[in-house]
Amino acid sequence: MELQRIFGANVRNYRRAAGWTLEGLAAEVGVSRETIGKIERGTAAPLFDTVEKIAHALSITPVELFGASPTPPGNRGKLLLRIHTKLADMNDRQLGQIAKIMDVLS
Repeated sequence: MELQRIFGANVRNYRRAAGWTLEGLAAEVGVSRETIGKIERGTAAPLFDTVEKIAHALSITPVELFGASPTPPGNRGKLLLRIHTKLADMNDRQLGQIAKIMDVLS
């Protein structure tokens, strides 16, 4: 379920960054607005074909939608995944605040 949430948050973030509306992306991919909404909320898992169509519409690779990057082993990897998941669910204002906090800490 965690991967589904990360995937959905990535779809939402890339969609917004690309300037797509839910309706626009849904039409481009060939699914309903509700389906894209469920995918973004992590309550629906798309078929591989749909993953490829979403990635194509957003001009990215399917791998990027999964947030796939090597995760360090052990507790550090778990912490980074937890942080990534929380950050992926934040809006731009919240991310800006987190960036300021990180600047103070580093």
